[in-house]
Amino acid sequence: MNNLDLEIKAYKIRKHAIDAVHAAKSGHPGGSLSISDILSILYFEQMNIKATDPDWADRDRLVLSKGHCAPALYGALAEAGYFPCEDITGFRSVGSYLQGHPVMKKVPGVDMSTGSLGQGVCVAGGMALAAKLDKKDYRVYAILGDGELEEGQVWENAMFAAHYNLDNLTVFIDNNGLQIDGNIADVMSPLPIDKKYEAFNWNVIVADAHDYDSLRSAIEAAKNCKGKPTAIIAKSVKGKGVSFMENQASWHGTAPNDEQHAAAIEELDKKIAELEAVKNGR
Repeated sequence: MNNLDLEIKAYKIRKHAIDAVHAAKSGHPGGSLSISDILSILYFEQMNIKATDPDWADRDRLVLSKGHCAPALYGALAEAGYFPCEDITGFRSVGSYLQGHPVMKKVPGVDMSTGSLGQGVCVAGGMALAAKLDKKDYRVYAILGDGELEEGQVWENAMFAAHYNLDNLTVFIDNNGLQIDGNIADVMSPLPIDKKYEAFNWNVIVADAHDYDSLRSAIEAAKNCKGKPTAIIAKSVKGKGVSFMENQASWHGTAPNDEQHAAAIEELDKKIAELEAVKNGR
């Protein structure tokens, strides 16, 4: 896909996320919207996967360590053909397989059940080591929030991955600067993120989380780096794509009401229409 196609996919992922959280009347829209571009480039360009065979042994793996942002992951998986898009609005409802956090035994395409912050990225490190031991060439990607860096086990994984030279592991840090209680620097500062990962002997790259050339360059650099895991610090906007949600910590875990949902979907639909018009040369 070209950048325009990827952006259209990302905005469709955002729509799914907003629909899911609104239908459930609970969930986490802010961080779901900020990682939509990362999910788009991974699922529709970079990762070696098969929607028709979710358990394919040689597939690349994606672990959403910030599991509360499952609405975006579900949107990406639905758009990629893992399950029907219509199922998204069953999010968090009784009887639905789309629970509030990803469950690998219930949702096709989910590589790891996540929720307790810090655990997902640790499992991703284990997956990467398993690939090395099995002499497999699949890659492992993980997405964690910048607030998640306050978890101690994140840094245990940083030490582990560097010690075992896991150059098949790429971690995206969704660096939108906000967590549920406000600015990360005020709550419990993990800054400077780049210097800390460098101190653990990681390959560190700073990228624009909403620019596909920047993301693509970072991913390719991670693939070409030998002997070190890579941390991509993805500078993002919490609530990206919905103007009244952008850069607002209050939208970390708040569901939109009917009026807000309608306004958000109208804004996202307008953006998708504009992008599709450009694609079609109109």
